[in-house]
Amino acid sequence: MNPLLQAQLEDARAAGIYQLPINGRILVRQAAEAGGLVCFEVDLAGVDDLESALAALGWGLDFPEWYGQNLDALYDCLTDFSWCEAAGYVLLLLHVETLHTAEPEAFQALHDVFTAASDDWRTQDCPFWVFFDLEREGLPTLAIPA
Repeated sequence: MNPLLQAQLEDARAAGIYQLPINGRILVRQAAEAGGLVCFEVDLAGVDDLESALAALGWGLDFPEWYGQNLDALYDCLTDFSWCEAAGYVLLLLHVETLHTAEPEAFQALHDVFTAASDDWRTQDCPFWVFFDLEREGLPTLAIPA
C-alpha cells in the first residue's frame, strides 16, 4: 500500500476527474480503501450510447432502486451516497473508449455530471474521484507518488 497515494486520495481539494494511470488501478483501489474511501469499478466495455452507460453506472455503483437512469438522477445519486456512507468515493471507469469514440457528446455529458458531483463533494470537504481508463486531451493523469 502507498501511504502517499492514500493521503493524496483523502484530500478533497485535489479530487476530481482524472485519467487512470497505466497499471494504477490496483494501487488506487488499495490506497482508497486504506483511507476509508469506497472504491467502485464500473466496466463500460461495449457501451456505446448514453442510455447503456447510465444503466451500467446505476448497476456498477449499486444505486438505489429509485435511480431513474438519466443525467439528473445520476447527479442526484452521485451527490447523495446516504445508502453507502464513507469518508469519500473513488470511481474507476473501465473500458470507456467505445463510448468516447461512438458518442463523444454522451461521454462529455457524463464527464460534466461527474465534474459537477466532484465540485459538490469538494464543498463538503469529502473526496470524490473519477478515473477514466482513457487517454484524452485535457484529462489530467494522477501522479502516483513513489
